[in-house]
Amino acid sequence: MIFRNLRGLIHCAIPFALVLLTACAWAADMQTVRIAPDQKGFVLHPSQVRYVPWGHNYASVDIMERLAKDPARVEREFAEMKAAGTTVARLHPEMPRILAGPDKADPHALGEIKKLLKIAENSGIYLKITGLACYTINDRMAWYDVMNEQDRWKTQAFYWETIARTCAESPAVFAYDLVNEPAAVGKPDDGWYMGRMGDVEFCQRLSLNPGKRNGEEIFRDWTKRMIAAIRKHDPTHLITMGMLPFPGAYKAAAEQLDFVSPHLYPKTGKVDDEINLLKQFDWGKPIVIGETFPLSCGVDDERDFLLKSRDFAHGWIGHWPDESPARLAEMKETGQATIHNAIWLSWVELFKEIGPQMTSGGSR
Repeated sequence: MIFRNLRGLIHCAIPFALVLLTACAWAADMQTVRIAPDQKGFVLHPSQVRYVPWGHNYASVDIMERLAKDPARVEREFAEMKAAGTTVARLHPEMPRILAGPDKADPHALGEIKKLLKIAENSGIYLKITGLACYTINDRMAWYDVMNEQDRWKTQAFYWETIARTCAESPAVFAYDLVNEPAAVGKPDDGWYMGRMGDVEFCQRLSLNPGKRNGEEIFRDWTKRMIAAIRKHDPTHLITMGMLPFPGAYKAAAEQLDFVSPHLYPKTGKVDDEINLLKQFDWGKPIVIGETFPLSCGVDDERDFLLKSRDFAHGWIGHWPDESPARLAEMKETGQATIHNAIWLSWVELFKEIGPQMTSGGSR
């Protein structure tokens, strides 16, 4: 599940001059990401230079609000991420902020998405855009949650048509991430959502009335429909899905995806178990670990997992803290850091430390 970012109140001020000096160069140099000819990773087109996704989930719950209220903060934090070696950011623009109705998009929200694309282009960081997020329980659309399955799928397809139409021309899009950690089937009493953490729920069910269909059929049909919606407007950018650590559940969906994106959090002393789980997602397509973090282990086990995973995975995405790394380091030095602060800082320091190994090709 998404590890929700801790709220920070103080942010390091990186001079905007740095962003402005490099913006034009990055925008001009960005190329489209494609699957490598050998299916073992990614290349930039047309140069054919190898591209390794190495980055973070960013502003998992409030990216649209952050863009609207403080775009300068987003620019600053993209610059911070870039300085740390980031090549990709996974974003979660929430559906209630994008749609004004079942077949109507909010023009202002689409303007914010375009602003985000420009920030990414200027920073040189590619975007993995996760769709259909209805994480914040109090913000959900009542009209959407009373729909039957087919009307809900129709609205979901409209969402993806809208996003693809808005993003198609930007070289900063690495991939469209169809939905975060879905389940194929639930019971009507279960409701559409699951994976609750406080006032958010990070996962959705695709059907509450499967009839005679099994989970594979539902995943296959739903994935085909969402991909078709995207391809109406964007024939180029890659498509994937954020997957829980249950490979058997997602193999049918993966048949149609450009690459596979499991979410894996190693546990203390059980790194090899997580590597064995990762191997089960090897379906002949590139693998990008869409979420990982020292959440259930220490930084040494996380390092071990990341380095060992290079034999099977082709990209990795952790989580970026809401506090700036500089502020976290200052808190540690002055004895103000909490355990949570220390965990976040340990991740950022690990990310910087092994970044060159992760993006250089490693042992693969």
